[in-house]
Amino acid sequence: MKVKALVAVRSGSQRVQNKNIRPFAGKSLLEIKLEQLLSIKILDGVVVNSNDLQMLEIAQRMGCETVKREEYYASNQVSMSEVYKNMAENFDGDVVVYANVTNPLLKTYTIEKAIETYMFQSEDFDSLNSAHLIKEFLFQEGHPINYELKKQPRSQDLPDIYALNFAINIIEKEKMIQCKNVVGEKPYIWRIDEIEATDIDNPIDFEFAEYIYTHHEDYKNK
Repeated sequence: MKVKALVAVRSGSQRVQNKNIRPFAGKSLLEIKLEQLLSIKILDGVVVNSNDLQMLEIAQRMGCETVKREEYYASNQVSMSEVYKNMAENFDGDVVVYANVTNPLLKTYTIEKAIETYMFQSEDFDSLNSAHLIKEFLFQEGHPINYELKKQPRSQDLPDIYALNFAINIIEKEKMIQCKNVVGEKPYIWRIDEIEATDIDNPIDFEFAEYIYTHHEDYKNK
C-alpha cells in the first residue's frame, strides 16, 4: 500500500497575491510544506498537483512527483467536489495524505501522529480530518444556534463544536473519488490547536503566521 502526500496549489490567489510562492520567512509556503512532507519517512512520496508551471518546477526541483492540472479544475467556477475527484483520479497511490501549504504552523509531529493513527485504526473510520475546537457564541439568521439567550452559559461551557481546517486529511484514494471529498462517510475528527490550525486566507493571516513561524520554535515544523 502506497501512502503519499498530496499538495494542491494553483495560480490566481485573489485575497493574498501569489501566496503559495511569495517570500515567507526566507522561503515560500510551498517550499516549507514540501520540505516538511519530504522529511516524513512513513510517506512513500509527495505529489504536487497544480496548473502553475512555476510551482510544478519548484516541486520537481525538490524531488516531488508532479501532476499538471487542467485549467478548468483550477478555475473559480469549478466546485471543490469536482476538484477533489479529479485530483484523486490523477493520484498514483493508495492512501492520500492531503496537506495544505496555507497551514505553515502545523507541526511535523502532528502529521506523523495523524498518519500513524489512520494506519493503525482506519477500520473504525474512513478518513481522518484535522479540526479545531470553537467556543464562541454562534448566531444564524438572528438566532443563537449553540446556546439559549435566557440561559447563557460561560464560553467554556458551550457545547464542543469543531471546525474543519483541512490542515491534514487522510483518506483512501478510492474513497476520495467516491465521496468527491477528503472527508469520508465516517470521519475521525483529529483535533489540533488553534495556532497549528492557522490558515492563511488574507494578508493579516500571512503576517501573523510568518511572525509565529519566525519567532516561536514550537511552531516551526517541529
